[in-house]
Amino acid sequence: MESIAVWQGATLCGIVFWIIVASYLDVTRKLRSFLQPWVAQHVTTDTPLILQIQNYQHRFLDAFFSGLSCVVSVPFYTAFLPLLFWSGHGKLARQMTLLMAFCDYMGNCIKDVVSAPRPSCPPVRRITATKDEEDNALEYGLPSSHTLNTVCLSGYLLHYILSYTQNEDSHVKFAGFALVCLLVGLIGLGRIYLGMHSVVDIIGGLAIGLVILRFWLSVHEYVDNFIVLGQNVTYFWAALSFILLFAYPTPEFPTPSFEYHTAFNGVALGIVSGVQQTYHQFHHEAVPRVFTSQLTIPGFMGRMLVGIPTILIVKFCSKALAKWILPVLANTLGISIKSSTYIASLKGSSNGKKSDGLKQSGYVQKLFFFSSQDSFDVDTGIRFLQYAGLAWSVVDLVPSLFAHLSL
Repeated sequence: MESIAVWQGATLCGIVFWIIVASYLDVTRKLRSFLQPWVAQHVTTDTPLILQIQNYQHRFLDAFFSGLSCVVSVPFYTAFLPLLFWSGHGKLARQMTLLMAFCDYMGNCIKDVVSAPRPSCPPVRRITATKDEEDNALEYGLPSSHTLNTVCLSGYLLHYILSYTQNEDSHVKFAGFALVCLLVGLIGLGRIYLGMHSVVDIIGGLAIGLVILRFWLSVHEYVDNFIVLGQNVTYFWAALSFILLFAYPTPEFPTPSFEYHTAFNGVALGIVSGVQQTYHQFHHEAVPRVFTSQLTIPGFMGRMLVGIPTILIVKFCSKALAKWILPVLANTLGISIKSSTYIASLKGSSNGKKSDGLKQSGYVQKLFFFSSQDSFDVDTGIRFLQYAGLAWSVVDLVPSLFAHLSL
């Protein structure tokens, strides 16, 4: 127990130390001054190639690549992962959730450190078929999150399938690898065709994705064992999640990237805390799995009909509860707050007073309440708790309902 507490404390202290050192040395600005001009130049020089690809414009290609982008988008994974938990493949679901959170954090950190532009529109034609794509267009370019996420998640899924089926057929392995490569290639080409990314963004996403995937394949068993069998898991992960809200670079201009990180940070906490508490009841390796006699298709459909409305209700209630509790807590502690979206009475204000503070401040300014920052955006805490509650309901509350309803 003592050794576990020591490494957990050392990990958290190491991250805090990095935040302080990075802020003091102004690491983000120095890295940006070095990387941004180089990337921006490549984005500009890639423009003729993007225009050449877009010369093949067709309504079918517009629909195909827009649909493909939606299938590998964060909202799609957010909707798909609960179904994976309820299908009985708990290990795959929690690993892909944590990998998605890690990819989201690393990719968005790099985006906001470099703060490199997307291809200029015009002359490039940018197609944003959904609200999610419109929000993505507000982020910086390098790396392509769609490419990065597709490399990591499809690569890990292939690894899991081959390991789970224990298939040693080289032809099957080659076919799976070719399918993953085809998907990654189509995603990269589609992001260029849609005018969302330049070639350097795609190459960056591919390279970073391969590095993250290789790292994750070397540690995923340790991470999973810690979550299901470790000590002080919930307390450690809660502290880690809180610190990671501050271990985030300040972009040149605010973007939605930090909001995405906050949401998936909350999701990771909800999943870890829920699984750790209920692993032996609902998430062990012997649970019924879909397409078996223990969990038939009608039974799985019944789980969806119960589970989806439940998690949506929990998401709504978590948000409402956080909107009520956090302002009260902040006022009690004397912390000056504002709200950019969720609380109308605090919009553009600092506890009712005008404030010019930015939503995404520097590392130390966000970490210490005695900083010179005028106010803190309460929306970050609301979003974090909202998605933590949603994720907890997926792995704890909803499986409890399944047990009571014999689903």
